[in-house]
Amino acid sequence: MSAEREVLTWELFGTASRALAETIAADGYRPDLVLSIARGGLFVAGALGYALDVKNLHVMNVEFYTGVNERLDLPVMLPPVPNAVDLSGARVLVADDVADTGATLKLVRDFCADHVADVRCAVVYEKPHSEVKCEYVWRHTDRWINFPWSTQPPVVQAEGQVLDA
Repeated sequence: MSAEREVLTWELFGTASRALAETIAADGYRPDLVLSIARGGLFVAGALGYALDVKNLHVMNVEFYTGVNERLDLPVMLPPVPNAVDLSGARVLVADDVADTGATLKLVRDFCADHVADVRCAVVYEKPHSEVKCEYVWRHTDRWINFPWSTQPPVVQAEGQVLDA
């Protein structure tokens, strides 16, 4: 991995998410629902939902990363897990911010596969070593990515105390 970082600003995220939606639309894919992988995928799913005029958005919370380049051995689905009946027969677009190892996307895609008509993945960034090759990618990189939603520390500490401004 390169020592330099990929920096995504809020403005560039707007450009990236619109370009990603245009790629999906140009491919003729019309999802029935967008399945967001929380947390980073929430932003992507919301932007794609508006751009593709898809109002049916679902969330799947998966824990994998615990810090910069620190992750669990395997990704873990956290409750509430979507009911497979809600996905039944749908064309599903799985949205996330990055396909790094691809393990999280694989877990979600595989969860959907037996229940849906079609499942495809859309990400802002895809890294070359991802085990999932997404159908829709805005940019490929091998760098660590600074996302605008995760570059600053939380404003509340774990104990619930507000940090000094």
